[in-house]
Amino acid sequence: MTDDELSRRLYRARGVAETMVSDKDTALSMGSGDLPLLGTPRVVAWIEAAALSAIAGRLDDHLTTVGGQIDIHHSAPTRVGAEVRTEASVAEVNGRRIVFDVSVMSGGREIARGRHVRAIVDRAGFLARANPPTTALQ
Repeated sequence: MTDDELSRRLYRARGVAETMVSDKDTALSMGSGDLPLLGTPRVVAWIEAAALSAIAGRLDDHLTTVGGQIDIHHSAPTRVGAEVRTEASVAEVNGRRIVFDVSVMSGGREIARGRHVRAIVDRAGFLARANPPTTALQ
């Protein structure tokens, strides 16, 4: 697939991830803080899920994407039980690099916004380059 074909397939792709904040999503539970509020690591995971949703079915089967960069501003606290909607839209495709604009909303207010970059890779080639598993820390 050429870069032009990729750009056409991904042009203006949008994805959504919707969920409700649970106890396992809190900063306290995830070890990223000591408050029982939505933790930034979970926001990042939902952003990646929305980005994957945006490009689902748009790449050849031997290709996938891997996260490479996240730049967000997590701007508002969110309680357990709140519904959250995460949106990702393709803002730019540059070769094998996809840039997404992302926003996270809850209760009619924005709780996070930013950009996420993913790289398109060959599945088998990427797996082959991964470090072998080890049994001890070195």
